[in-house]
Amino acid sequence: MFSRKFRTFLLSLAFSLFSFAPVIAQNLPTNLAAKLLPEKLGEFRAASPLKATKKELVADEIDRDGLISEASRTYVAKDGQRLSVTLSTSASDAGAYALLTEERRRAESSGNEGGTTTGNIGTASYFYWDGLHNDLVFYKGRVSVYIIDGGGSRDSQLLLDFGKTLAETLDKGEGDIPVLIKHLPDWQKASRTALYVTSDKTLKRYFADGSVFSVVSFEGGAQAVVANYKGQGLIIVEFNTPQLATGNDQRIVAKIQDLRNQGQPIPAYRRVGNYAVFVVGAPNEQAADELIDQVKYQQVVQWLGENPFLYEEATREFTETTLGVFVSVVKASGLALVTCFAVGGLLGGFLFIRRRAQQRAVEAYTDAGGMLRLNLDEMTPQTDPTKLLGRGN
Repeated sequence: MFSRKFRTFLLSLAFSLFSFAPVIAQNLPTNLAAKLLPEKLGEFRAASPLKATKKELVADEIDRDGLISEASRTYVAKDGQRLSVTLSTSASDAGAYALLTEERRRAESSGNEGGTTTGNIGTASYFYWDGLHNDLVFYKGRVSVYIIDGGGSRDSQLLLDFGKTLAETLDKGEGDIPVLIKHLPDWQKASRTALYVTSDKTLKRYFADGSVFSVVSFEGGAQAVVANYKGQGLIIVEFNTPQLATGNDQRIVAKIQDLRNQGQPIPAYRRVGNYAVFVVGAPNEQAADELIDQVKYQQVVQWLGENPFLYEEATREFTETTLGVFVSVVKASGLALVTCFAVGGLLGGFLFIRRRAQQRAVEAYTDAGGMLRLNLDEMTPQTDPTKLLGRGN
């Protein structure tokens, strides 16, 4: 059916494709990331072609954080300054945030605590001086970005300009950090070194395989956060349903009892709502309990259909609003009345004191207009009898 030359060509083409296939498989896909790193971004232009990332270098992130694609590129500013950019896309916003927290935790470790500075680019970001370069890491939506200033300057303005330009082109996704972070005690400070976890493999990586965390399952989309409080490690695992929380709670309690029987160290543990809360490294049980007491589970109920309590909720809201308006009016009226009495009393007292001072200052006072009047108030001086005319005059 085919000539020999054509068959030879097909065999050669097939051999070439099979030979090239392993090379492709070694690299992480760049198709999604490539679309977000165009040739030109504002006043910055690409100075190198897109570079793929080898899978073996990010195999851990692919497995734990749902990394989908990644690409690197160099950009140059108008004045010739160069920036190295690595952009990663994840399966979820939480996965992208988890990548950012891992990078920040590494930056804050090794005796370099406080070395990062929180930025305002994307959904969350930070700047970091690594000793050679000024770095910027941020995430927005499902995208996490790592930018390095190739000039070695500690001035972050160039990173700031490029980061804002790139962030404006990205989808914002949920537009906020995961709410579990905000349930940490003193979360603004704790989030600097907090590790956000989207896979139970991350917990097993940071803790021993035989620890209590070996029985924790992230089935159903559970997520966790690990934070440090003066040497105490606080771990909160959030499960999406009470059933999942109950199943994990039973396994955790059984594992803790097993570790206790073996004489192994065990963390402080308590179930709080759908949270499994652990404290490791606490100096005593009281300190661990005090830290756990600060964790509050805030339940959110969402009806999939029509809310059967809609009328009751509307009635309660109307009552609370009406009562609030009534109380506000009473408060405002009382305040106005007190203010009027105070101002009136002050002005009246001032006028009274002024009139008394005037009375003391004059020698005589009359309201008769120069006519004869009775000296009823005894303020008019007595007439000198020697100056009066007698009867015959």
